[in-house]
Amino acid sequence: MTNEIDVSSRIGKGYNRFWNSRKRYVAVKGSRGSKKSKTSALWHIVKMMQNPLSNTLVIRKTERTLRDSCFSDMVWAIHRLGVEQYWKSTTSPLEITYKPTGQKILFRGLDDPLKIASISVPIGLINFVWIEEAYEITKEADFDTLDESVRGELPEGYFKRITLTFNPWNEKHWLKRRFFDQEHDNVLAITTTYLCNEWLDDVDRKLFDEMRVRNPRRYQVAGLGNWGVAEGLVYENWEEREFKLTDVASFELVAGLDFGYTNHPSGFMVAFYDATGKALWIWDDMYEKGLSNRKIFDRITEMGYSKERITADSAEPKSIDELKGYGLRVKGAKKGKDSVMNGIQWIQDLKIWVHPRCVSTITELSSYAWDEDRLGNKLNSPKDDMNHLMDAMRYALEDKIKTKGWVY
Repeated sequence: MTNEIDVSSRIGKGYNRFWNSRKRYVAVKGSRGSKKSKTSALWHIVKMMQNPLSNTLVIRKTERTLRDSCFSDMVWAIHRLGVEQYWKSTTSPLEITYKPTGQKILFRGLDDPLKIASISVPIGLINFVWIEEAYEITKEADFDTLDESVRGELPEGYFKRITLTFNPWNEKHWLKRRFFDQEHDNVLAITTTYLCNEWLDDVDRKLFDEMRVRNPRRYQVAGLGNWGVAEGLVYENWEEREFKLTDVASFELVAGLDFGYTNHPSGFMVAFYDATGKALWIWDDMYEKGLSNRKIFDRITEMGYSKERITADSAEPKSIDELKGYGLRVKGAKKGKDSVMNGIQWIQDLKIWVHPRCVSTITELSSYAWDEDRLGNKLNSPKDDMNHLMDAMRYALEDKIKTKGWVY
């Protein structure tokens, strides 16, 4: 069957080592637009069709993010290869089946790593695993639990492979030490960039050209796939921690919204503020590009927060008015002189606990850093980057941030 597909013309260039590797771990860090996710999806579809006893487990930190990312990429890959008639995809449960053999592509969140170990398939065994946005997995022990579940004797000619794809926002992440700092016989570690993606159009490439000039530090990570620098983070007063609503029921719910659209995501955060303990418990977030105001309202409603009081970026009064018209209880933030710095300094005195499902918040907290001058000296202002949920957090807390008559 697969001999009838001209695979090379459909996958493009730049991933030869990735495509041919039979090593247990294939770690791909790369820039945005480097087609690492699309190529991973194509690889798994082709390899399953070539190996009738192989099944694939697709993982992200949280299950709720899978449908609009990995699942969509797998469906795209099936269409790209022109083999739609051989595959069946369903959203409940979220899985894809190769109809000639019954092989499965299963999608799971790493919310509870121990549950992964009990997954089984009706045909063959799970010997392929794809971890998308592996950077979201902050605990190496969670990866170890998943890694240990990929076990069992294989038929002759078969192999086990765990593919990890991610953007390298912070050089202190365990992924760097484990897969990139030294060579291992069972590891292929590669870096890819948007320059190998022939599917980008001129508009896409122009965005990277502008980034290279306007924001060279971001270009190093988002454009060239280099590791982000972890020094000079704005917030170091936070930890990831599992908690329940009953644990924070006595605290005040606060919510903030930062608007974005084409090039920047909209960021929405829900947290609980403990005034007595001087702590913030971040419970939920939304981080998505391309959302109209109507879709922002729909997302917030789907998340269950349409009745909560929300403080949003006052720079977009028209958007706030439109959201009010839909029934959202939203107001604009009161921005005063030095509001960003005053807000940051106030929040730095809190203890911040972040629920593990808030992967976008964790990514920003791990990357939100002080700006630098041309000589590398730290400035007394944060970089205007990786800050959409950081802004939403300040907006959410504006009624609490007060200093000598100044109100944020």
